[in-house]
Amino acid sequence: MFRKLCINTAICSSLVIMPVASVQASDLLGGIVGGLIGGAIINSHKPKKTYRKSTTRKSSTTSVEREKNRNVQTSLNYFGFPVGRPDGVMGRKSREAVSTYQAYMSMPINGQLAPFQQDMLISAYHRAIAGGERTTKLMAANPDGPRGVLKVYHQALAREGGVIMASTGAGQSGLMPSGQGNMPQMANSFANTGQNAPAATMAAMPNFGSSGNAVSMANHCNKVSLITNSNGGYMTLANMRDPAFALDEQFCLARIYAISKSEELANAVQGVTSAQMQAQCETIGPMFKEQIAALSLGSRADVIKKTSEMILASGMAPTQLGHTASICLGIGYRTDNTDVALASGLILTALGQSAYGELMGHHLVNGFGTTKRQDLATQWYASAVNAIETGQPAVFVPGQADRPQLIKAAALGLSTPMTPKNKAVMAPQPATFVLPSFGATNAAQ
Repeated sequence: MFRKLCINTAICSSLVIMPVASVQASDLLGGIVGGLIGGAIINSHKPKKTYRKSTTRKSSTTSVEREKNRNVQTSLNYFGFPVGRPDGVMGRKSREAVSTYQAYMSMPINGQLAPFQQDMLISAYHRAIAGGERTTKLMAANPDGPRGVLKVYHQALAREGGVIMASTGAGQSGLMPSGQGNMPQMANSFANTGQNAPAATMAAMPNFGSSGNAVSMANHCNKVSLITNSNGGYMTLANMRDPAFALDEQFCLARIYAISKSEELANAVQGVTSAQMQAQCETIGPMFKEQIAALSLGSRADVIKKTSEMILASGMAPTQLGHTASICLGIGYRTDNTDVALASGLILTALGQSAYGELMGHHLVNGFGTTKRQDLATQWYASAVNAIETGQPAVFVPGQADRPQLIKAAALGLSTPMTPKNKAVMAPQPATFVLPSFGATNAAQ
């Protein structure tokens, strides 16, 4: 202890005695401290050697794929399925747009486009761009705008056979939630059979468009309703004066029943909106365009044969197809879509519910989606009446017991005045009201 005290005293004395030396010592200490701090600063600025794990990043999409994705995104934007700026990366927003597109076009909804779906979408986009002012007018006239035009182009491309549309699930109903499958969407493929092959080399028929005087079923029935009210009620078998108007009244009644049944069935379907049902039903018309066209040209038996072949090719169970057709029939009448109504009615008739054939007669008499062919209409009226008279349940206005006889009498009176003499002459003609035989028809062909 004493030794430490002496040492401290000596140090303090030296500081007083030698000021110059203390300054030199402090300089030395400051130099040491400054050197340490400076060294630390210098070392902190030296680049540190870091070891990084080398990774090779592979591009998720090639330049070709990115360009194709960009074309898809541009097409989706154009037709009203927004994806934002086309960057070639199919992210979440792009997948959502694809799902919306698939739902609108009645395709399986998975957010990913199959190759044929991509080709169809991009082809429709290029066609729309090439259409210029005509495309703009189409969009303005279509209730769905650009989306509606896309559907028109899809149908046109399918008819031309430019894109072969794949089956979206055989054996499943077209009105199922979230892409559980719908009827196959078929396009003309000249590679299918030798029978179709010559069509590729045939010269195109001149086409000057339609007359543009398509009759609205809804407007027609509104007029019929006004006249019926002014007449004090519907015509009956006892007081029928105008056969054509009597059939008009029965058609409009059948239309109301079809819409009502459709809505009842549609309400029981889960997971599908009304808009989605309508969009899916609208695909039936193009698929059965040949059968619809045959209505204006051939016999009932021939049309039923063609329709049955199409049903077999669809792969759907009859019960599912019948349920779907019942829904689509009402949607067709509610939306004034003659193709959907005709296709649905043909399906139901071909499935054995012959009473629905009455609708084909009404369409042929009035020219709703067909040419006016009263001669062919009588075959459909006859088969429908015969089906009810032989035990099939009535599908329209079942409470009106004399309705089948009213339709029979009105159909007979279309081309011949309804007089007692004519009734007697026409009554013995069995061919008019006998269910046509497939065998007899095939033999005649």
